[in-house]
Amino acid sequence: MSERVGIGIIGGGLMGKESASAFGRWLALQNAPVHPEIVAVADTNPAVLEWFKRIPAAHCLTTDYHELLAQPDVDIVYVAVPHHLHEQIYGDVLDAGKDLLAEKPFGIDLASAERIAKKSKDSGRFVRVSSEFPFFPGLQEAFRYLRETDIGDVLEIRAGFLHASDLDRSKPINWKRQIVTCGEIGVMGDLGMHVVHVPFRLGWIPKSVYAQLQNVITQRPDGRGGSAVSDTWDNATLHTNVEIKGQSVPMTLEMKRLAPGQMNSWSFEVLGTAGGVRFSTKEPKTLWIYMADRTQSWVRSDVGHKTAFETITGGIFEFGFPDALLQMWAAFLFERSGILDERFGCATIDEAVMSHRLFGAALDSHRRQVVVNL
Repeated sequence: MSERVGIGIIGGGLMGKESASAFGRWLALQNAPVHPEIVAVADTNPAVLEWFKRIPAAHCLTTDYHELLAQPDVDIVYVAVPHHLHEQIYGDVLDAGKDLLAEKPFGIDLASAERIAKKSKDSGRFVRVSSEFPFFPGLQEAFRYLRETDIGDVLEIRAGFLHASDLDRSKPINWKRQIVTCGEIGVMGDLGMHVVHVPFRLGWIPKSVYAQLQNVITQRPDGRGGSAVSDTWDNATLHTNVEIKGQSVPMTLEMKRLAPGQMNSWSFEVLGTAGGVRFSTKEPKTLWIYMADRTQSWVRSDVGHKTAFETITGGIFEFGFPDALLQMWAAFLFERSGILDERFGCATIDEAVMSHRLFGAALDSHRRQVVVNL
């Protein structure tokens, strides 16, 4: 029998519910070291808590997250709240002696992220940051390919996460579209950790950045018959340079909420003189490998349900976002138990802080229209 661990959720919105659903599918995992159960949920909106009443073990449903933190059977807390609340709530979780799965971007700005990082390390608690998309099997194969294959001199790297929902000008304002709650980094804070997670894990840390930022839709309905200022960046394209084998390599990072034709597309591509790899969630079963032979061909293969953390699911079945979320939680709990081994893990504290350094430099680059060294 695997050990039971109690999970608390602060913020019962979309991602809080998705995590609860992932724990409901926990039996799909093979050889899991622990069995997580949601025992407490906190949200400032009492109506949100109604949904969680269907979870038998959730004995504490509260509008005051301090009550959740006081529960002795809460071992781990997942926090999914607006960015301006990260520092206070993450600190309170750590002070309560709980382990933490934090939502990105890990604070509203670099200074906040650095304070959270110091407190996390000083606390001795296990802390990781949410980022689901690298757990798609196609990306896991691409990551393994890049680790094990000599693709020659790397020529270019591209990574991106693109939405289109904000093209709807009638979409009401929310906290992600206002600097006071989302932070000045805007879309980079919302989508950026997903984009940089894999490059950072491969050791590709930008040495410089030139940023092109767009705030196109500056007014949105306020939900009360009027309008409100939408002052965060909608789109961000970062032209960076990384050093690989002593050579400077261009790496383009895209984070966009105004991307026509893109529902929710995460992509990653690396090209070298002797090989390359390409994956996108638009084709979730498909991995493309570039073969630098005489024909210079791209070879297409179906990956199937081949996951980092083994499940009962047949290999021929489709893989989707709920599966990626389950895999991310498996990574968190396996690593917490000391048995991650060589498998891909959740975003780390240091990676989150590095992302803030990059995004802060991107703001400076756009403001001054210059290349900024990191």
